Amino acid sequence: MGSRWQVEKKKDPYYKRSKEQDYRSRASFKLSQLDKKYKIIKKGTAVVDLGAAPGGWSQVALEKVGEEGIVLGVDLQKIKPFPEKNFHFIRGDFTKPEIQEKIIDIIDGKADVVISDASPQLSGIKDVDHLRSIDLSNSVIEIADNILEKNGNLLIKVFQGEEYKNLIESLRKKFKILKTTKPASSRKKSSEMYVIGLKYR
Repeated sequence: MGSRWQVEKKKDPYYKRSKEQDYRSRASFKLSQLDKKYKIIKKGTAVVDLGAAPGGWSQVALEKVGEEGIVLGVDLQKIKPFPEKNFHFIRGDFTKPEIQEKIIDIIDGKADVVISDASPQLSGIKDVDHLRSIDLSNSVIEIADNILEKNGNLLIKVFQGEEYKNLIESLRKKFKILKTTKPASSRKKSSEMYVIGLKYR
């Protein structure tokens, strides 16, 4: 199984491109493609990246916000530092209140964009993994409710399943525009979907 995954990875065009373009991961292309279509991150804005390791999304966010913006990454795993001085990192579990307090301190309580490509610890059992994904997504949404500026944007990954529709319906009430999509760089066999909330109410 492990060796087959290694072979598939090396054949993956986005994996190859991430190496060529010096991106931290192939996931960088997911954010690039989604941002190109939905204009999620603007220059000079404050972006919070929840579940940021190894840094693929933070790397793209730094390109988008420029020197005037700020990107804060949060993850249980360490992230290799970026050269940009406007990148900040908190190592910890973003579902914990003490980590959420640190997030608020660094961004002075307000963010323009919250992004999360975080995955729960996978069991290999589809229904269990879906519910874990929903729990993780709800933690991201709770943080967004506390820090998003009015008209701010949200981008999260969610695994499809029984509770997916309920999550979408709850988000429709929070954002003026809500989109669900799967970028070209997302693996076809994956049950992941990306939910974009624009213009937080």
